[in-house]
Amino acid sequence: MNVTVYSTPTCPWCTRVKEYLNYKEVKFKEINVAQDRDGAMEMIQKSGQRGVPVVDINGNIVVGFN
Repeated sequence: MNVTVYSTPTCPWCTRVKEYLNYKEVKFKEINVAQDRDGAMEMIQKSGQRGVPVVDINGNIVVGFN
């Protein structure tokens, strides 16, 4: 499984997504879109969203977390 989490350090929902994935023992790559402009542009291109979190699971895009 290939999982990428697009997040920012100040986003509480981003923290929850990462905690959940760690709890489920899912390995993921994190891209901090506050510091990585190319990563932010990639997230916007994939999701059409500017808000975080955005999770890419094998090409399936999930926006937000609940």
